[in-house]
Amino acid sequence: MLTIFGIVALVLSVIGLYGVKAYTVAQRTRELGIRMALGAGSADTLALILSEGLAVSLVGITAGMVLALVLGRVLAGILYEVSAFDPVVCTAAPVMLATVSLVACYLPARRAARVDPMVALRYE
Repeated sequence: MLTIFGIVALVLSVIGLYGVKAYTVAQRTRELGIRMALGAGSADTLALILSEGLAVSLVGITAGMVLALVLGRVLAGILYEVSAFDPVVCTAAPVMLATVSLVACYLPARRAARVDPMVALRYE
């Protein structure tokens, strides 16, 4: 049951992150078109969007890990035979979340990298 809730939470977070990045890229279409018209390549645009998305994700992952460690200690003191730190979970969860956020940010970044500068400059 907890696995199902975890998968649903992961899918919802991916959808949310994709939606936010897609909206941000749509709002910045003119800026990205100017960058590309001035000489930025599609790899530069892709790297810009991905780095911004991963920076936000890493802040969230870091805050989540700190809270998980603090609350793990609290729960270990309350519940019987519950450890405060599980190394498998504490390494697998951030890696999985970073990978999933990279995929969610890649789709809008790829679309931004393929935009024609002239079309982007005319975009309202």
